Amino acid sequence: MSATTTAALRSCAPETEEIVDAYRDLAAPVTERAGDADFTARWRAMADLGVLRLAPPGATAPGPVTRALAMIEGIGLAGVDPGLCYALASQVFGMQFPLRAALPAAAWDAVADVQDGRTLLCHALTERGGGSDPFSMETRAVRDADGFVLDGAKTFITAAPVADRAIVFARTAPGRSPFALSAFLLPLDLPGVRRGETFAKTALPTVPMGELIFEGARLPADALLGEEGSGLAVMASTTAWERSVILGYALGPMHRLLTRTVEWAAGRDHFGRRMGASHQVAARVSDMALALHRSRVQLYAMAARLDAGTPARQLAAEAALTKISVSEDYVRMTEHATALSGVRAFLPGFDLAADLSSPMAALTYAGPNDLLRVAVARQLGLPVEN
Repeated sequence: MSATTTAALRSCAPETEEIVDAYRDLAAPVTERAGDADFTARWRAMADLGVLRLAPPGATAPGPVTRALAMIEGIGLAGVDPGLCYALASQVFGMQFPLRAALPAAAWDAVADVQDGRTLLCHALTERGGGSDPFSMETRAVRDADGFVLDGAKTFITAAPVADRAIVFARTAPGRSPFALSAFLLPLDLPGVRRGETFAKTALPTVPMGELIFEGARLPADALLGEEGSGLAVMASTTAWERSVILGYALGPMHRLLTRTVEWAAGRDHFGRRMGASHQVAARVSDMALALHRSRVQLYAMAARLDAGTPARQLAAEAALTKISVSEDYVRMTEHATALSGVRAFLPGFDLAADLSSPMAALTYAGPNDLLRVAVARQLGLPVEN
């Protein structure tokens, strides 16, 4: 791809270019060396580059969120596995930033070691019987002296098989009251906590996913995040953060897909001419470039809003729209590339082999798009039932 095209695609956030390029250059040799290493080793290698290190609040431009987004984009451009990019983005945007915003300084300092990559976080919300309905959860935390006793199970948790700490949501009151749920931050080596099933996945397969089981686990009082009954508010904050910018993990793979497709179309002879000379091919490639450009503009705009101090919960509707738009553009780009690659897209030994499942997973991860559309419609005033 020409330098002019690359510059045009990135023009939405010129102040981030040095960061994107720096992390692409840093991550490239690490990616080549660690291609066959296990997840934890590759996670630590990325942490050693500073990918998990949050810039101080109020840092000069680019702000902390924009900087973190540029780091994730940079390592994706370097060819870091999309699953690892997703897991890093999930911890940074879905856990580290919300925790730093919610916790008192001393409490954040106590868990800030997650930034060095030797301690992993996971987000334990979903249950097998509840799905996307948090009020159906059965995991309970019962008051016991000045602490809690936790019982239940969580499933489909990214990084659960290797995580060291978890943000866990549990019922602390009956019914569907907004104050029936609470959130806890706890180490996973507590008595009464064990890891359940580990799932083999077709999408983002390099990232482990599993279950956590709680059987009379005693939690100290300081495990509670916020006040008792504030779990829904904590959930709203973490999910708004995540939906705002987590799809940043897709920017590098999307850009690499576009570059690969342009090179293929420009060099392949097809019906007596270069494939790229076809108007139909040119239209598909242009649509791919448009999807990438649109996604970058939206993600960096959300990062700028967060850096400006807008509370994540106030961005819930925009976050949902951004997540829907970018995830669907990711799928659309993959469809275009697959159509242009032909049968080679389905042969693992070819350079044009396509990963179809991982883009599709973006439609579901961080909230199914169909449910997010309902939330957006309700925000707009339609009387749609939750």
